[in-house]
Amino acid sequence: MFDIERWQEIFDTIRKNKLRTFLTGLSVASGIFILVILLGFGQGMQNGIEQEFKQDASTSVWAWPGVTSKEYKGLNPGRRIQFINDNFETVSSMYKEDIEYESSRIFVRGITVNYGKEALVYSVQGVASDFQFIENTGMLEGRFVNYEDEISTAKVAIIGNKIKKDVFNEVDTPLGEYIDISGIPFKIIGVFKELREREEERIYIPITTAQRVFNGGNRVNNLSYTLPPVENFDQAVAQAVEFKENLQSYLQQAHTVAPDDNGAMEVWSAMEEAKRYYGLTGNIKVFFWFVGVCTIVAGVVGVSNIMLIVVRERTREIGIRKALGAKPWSIVAMILHESIFVTAISGFTGLIFSMALLEIVGPNVEVDYVLNPSVNFNVAFATVLVLILAGTLAGFVPAWRAAKVQVIESLRDE
Repeated sequence: MFDIERWQEIFDTIRKNKLRTFLTGLSVASGIFILVILLGFGQGMQNGIEQEFKQDASTSVWAWPGVTSKEYKGLNPGRRIQFINDNFETVSSMYKEDIEYESSRIFVRGITVNYGKEALVYSVQGVASDFQFIENTGMLEGRFVNYEDEISTAKVAIIGNKIKKDVFNEVDTPLGEYIDISGIPFKIIGVFKELREREEERIYIPITTAQRVFNGGNRVNNLSYTLPPVENFDQAVAQAVEFKENLQSYLQQAHTVAPDDNGAMEVWSAMEEAKRYYGLTGNIKVFFWFVGVCTIVAGVVGVSNIMLIVVRERTREIGIRKALGAKPWSIVAMILHESIFVTAISGFTGLIFSMALLEIVGPNVEVDYVLNPSVNFNVAFATVLVLILAGTLAGFVPAWRAAKVQVIESLRDE
C-alpha cells in the first residue's frame, strides 16, 4: 500500500542532503548513460561490419595477381603474374564440388565510352553470368549477363543505377538504348544497384566479348568464387580457409611462385575477414561492458556511502522510533526505501537520456564501420533493474547498522 507519509520523509531527507544526493544520483545516472551509449556504439560497429560484408556474398573468395618479390626455381623476382582463362577453368574442374558460383573478370582499359555526343568516364568490366551473385548485385531493371551472352560474345551492357541517373535522366528507361564503346555499339539490357553508390559507376559486358573485341586475349584480372552454404559460421570459416589454401597453392604452382611470396598474388576470403572483425567487435563489447559496469559500481558505492551518512545524521530519530516501539525491520525498510529511490530515479534518468540520444542521433551516424548505433531496450532495462537491486544491497549494510542502534546510545548522540 502506498504510504504518503513514508515517501514524504524520504523527500525531506533528500532535501536535507540534496548536494550529496544529487552527486550520488548523477554518478549512478552517468554510469547507466555511459554503459548504454557504449553498448550502442558496440552494436553500431557490428552493424557497420555486417553492412560491409553484405556488399559481396558472405562466402566469396577472390584472387588477384601481383608481382613476385622472391627468386624461385631460377626465376628472378619482379615478375608480374598474369591470370589466364586456363587458371579459371582448371580451378572450376578441380574444385567443382566446392564451388557454388564462379566468375573471372577483366578490366577493359584504353577505351572510350560515349552515349550520343556525351563522353562517359565509367569503368568497363567483362564478367561472367555468375558474377551477379558473387558481387551480390541487385537488378533494378532488365537482366544481368547470361550464359547465352557469353557463348555468342553478345554486344550487350549492364549499367549501374548511378549511371542511369547521371546520363539517362531524359529517357523513361535506358533499356534498349545503345552506348558506344570504342566505336562498337552495345545495347543496354539491365540496370543494377549496389549498396555503395561508387560501385554503380560500372558498365558490365560479357567477359568473352571483352576479351575478343578489345584484345584481351585469354587474360583475366581476377578470379572470384562463392562456396555452398553450410550449417554454421565455424563450418563456413573452415570451408573458406580450406578452399582459399587450395586455390592459392594451385595458383602458386601454375605460375611458379614461392609458397612464402605474399606479394605475387592475393587470395582473400570474406568469411575469414568476417571472423576477424566479429572477434574484434566481441572484444570491444566486453571492454565496453567492463567500463560501464565499473562506472555503475562507483555509483553504487556512492549510494552506500550516502546511506551511511544518512544513518549517522538520523541516529537520534532512529533511537526515538525504536523507543516508541519500531521494529528493526521497519528501520531497515526506512533506509532501504531511500536507497532504492535514489538508484531507481537515477538509473531510469540515465536510461531515458541515453536511449533518447541513440534514437535521435543513431540513424544519422555515417562513419566507416559504424552504422546506426542502438541497444536492445530489454537489455538496457534489465541493467537498470540489476542496478536497483545493487543499490538495495548497497543500502542494506547501513540499514542493518541503523537497526542495531541501541536506544540509549542513540538518544545520547549529539
